[in-house]
Amino acid sequence: MQKPLIIAPSILAADFANFGAECRAVEDQGADWVHVDVMDGHFVPNITFGPAMCAAIRPYIRGIMDVHLMIAPVDPYIAAFAASGADIITAHIEAGPHIHRTLQAIRNTGKKAGLALNPGTGIDAVPALLDIVDLICVMTVNPGFGGQSFIHSQIEKIKSLRQMIGSRPIHIEIDGGVTVETAPLVVAAGADVLVAGSAVFKGGSANNPAPYGANIRAIRAAVGA
Repeated sequence: MQKPLIIAPSILAADFANFGAECRAVEDQGADWVHVDVMDGHFVPNITFGPAMCAAIRPYIRGIMDVHLMIAPVDPYIAAFAASGADIITAHIEAGPHIHRTLQAIRNTGKKAGLALNPGTGIDAVPALLDIVDLICVMTVNPGFGGQSFIHSQIEKIKSLRQMIGSRPIHIEIDGGVTVETAPLVVAAGADVLVAGSAVFKGGSANNPAPYGANIRAIRAAVGA
């Protein structure tokens, strides 16, 4: 049975000078979650936000704050991001040697644990982790920057993960290149959470948020949700 579609706009595409208002505006326009891409300039070639930023925007977010840690090492920062108000904390399987321990540490904070897979990473290790993950994030671009083109080879990975997950209550999240053209492909393959940056935030602003709502509705319409 197909899960309800969740749209999680990435604030990486929002106005950096106005994050609080942007978070509130995109939720008002129909976003289900707010996705925060944390990059360290080491694991990925960009630097974005830290725990202090997450804590600062938390009061402006009524729903789920979905924090994606593109950092290495991960474990020393889990407690800080948990304290910042994250509801979901996602770590990359490629970011350290002990991903099982990392996922345990996230869950021990009381937060939901996500596992992210880069485009070049297979899924052989995933079965051993299914009992301690709440979300699997399939990167459909190489992490580090917004606005990249969708990597179509990841669709087969999504299908394999959906079959592997079976009836377990685990989300499959897609991060990268989500548009009205690619959204139907990944949802048909088994995804239920779509991270969209420029596809949601294009054409609008915190002072003119109506385009955000139109963009979100267009994605939902494209997948028949």
